[in-house]
Amino acid sequence: MKKFTANYWINRLNLMAHPEGGYFKEVYRAAEEIPAFALPTRFKGNRNFSTAIYYLLENDDFSAFHRILADETWHFYDGDPLELISISATGTLLKQTIGLEQPEALPMFTVRAGDWFAARSTGDYTLCGCTVAPGFDFTDFEMGDFKQLVTLFPQHKNWIKKFTRV
Repeated sequence: MKKFTANYWINRLNLMAHPEGGYFKEVYRAAEEIPAFALPTRFKGNRNFSTAIYYLLENDDFSAFHRILADETWHFYDGDPLELISISATGTLLKQTIGLEQPEALPMFTVRAGDWFAARSTGDYTLCGCTVAPGFDFTDFEMGDFKQLVTLFPQHKNWIKKFTRV
C-alpha cells in the first residue's frame, strides 16, 4: 500500500525529530481542559481533552521503550507495517503489528496507560498517527532505562536491549 517515501512525508507534514526516535508533529490539541481535581491522581495538573500527532519511523530507527500516563491509540496511515512491543506492569509482553497488509495486523491499536512500549518499522518506513486522551503532556512521559527495565522484567531482556538507547 506504500505510495510515497519517508522523506516525502517528513517534508510534506513538516515533521521534526522526536526524543524517543523517529519524527513527529502535533496536529491537534483540544482547546478545552480537564481540571486536575477531575483526573486520576497520577496526573499533576490540568490536561487537554485529547491530542494527536503524526509519527514516522524509518527502517534504521526505533521508538525506544517509554511510557505515558494516558492511553495512546496508534493509527496506521502509510508505508510498511509497524511492530509495536508493550510490557504491562505485571510483565506481560504483547507484540502487535499495526498496518493493513498482514493478516495479523490491525489498522489501529491502543496502548494502555502506564504500559512500557516501543516500536519499529518492518520496512522502509511507517507513517502513523497517535491519539492520546487525556491529552499528552511531556511531564507524563518517561523514557525507559535499560537497567531499570531489565530489573523489572528480566524475562524480556532481549526485547529491552533491542529497544533502549544508551
